[in-house]
Amino acid sequence: MAEASTQQFLEVEEIRDAALVMRDKSIRGVMLASSQNFALKSQEEQDATIFQFQNFLNSLDFPLQIVLQSRRLNITGYLDNLKTLEQRQENELLKQQTADYRAFIEKLIGGGSIMAKNFFIVVPFSRLETRAEATQGNILSRSPKLVGALSDQEFARMKNQLWQRMEFVALGLRRVGLTVAALNTEDLIELLWSWHHPAEAEVGYYPEIPPEILK
Repeated sequence: MAEASTQQFLEVEEIRDAALVMRDKSIRGVMLASSQNFALKSQEEQDATIFQFQNFLNSLDFPLQIVLQSRRLNITGYLDNLKTLEQRQENELLKQQTADYRAFIEKLIGGGSIMAKNFFIVVPFSRLETRAEATQGNILSRSPKLVGALSDQEFARMKNQLWQRMEFVALGLRRVGLTVAALNTEDLIELLWSWHHPAEAEVGYYPEIPPEILK
């Protein structure tokens, strides 16, 4: 029995022009959102934030997904710089203090005490919605079967609609006080890779992406 490829179990079929193309030929756009320290806000500010977020959710006429990624903070470069500084110290007291500080940080990271949290907004657009728009107004038109690869023209139409949705989401979240940025093709590749290779990603390792994939 042949071994199954990992790709057979993934819902993502390909990454195309800053969009995820799923196996059912729907597409997804992903945005990275900033965070707020809600606890430090006054009661009035908290109420205003909640009210704006409720208004944002009520304004949506399409689904979206909010994904939280929590990882140990990668400070490998910072620790390397501390080690270099320690070796260059001529004062023995400062050298020992630097060594103690570096050991403390390494122990802190080893215990998983420092975490980095990223918030992603996943916005979908389905192939069915595009086909419905194409036949709207003509009750005699038959909807084509949703099979086969996406043509360049169909993908362009879907992406245009998806981008309009993402702009709407970004505007709504800005009213809540959040900053939102859409992920490009390279960002999406690194994000998916890090989810399936958490140990390597936490130490700052990412595979080299061939330039032709990013075109």
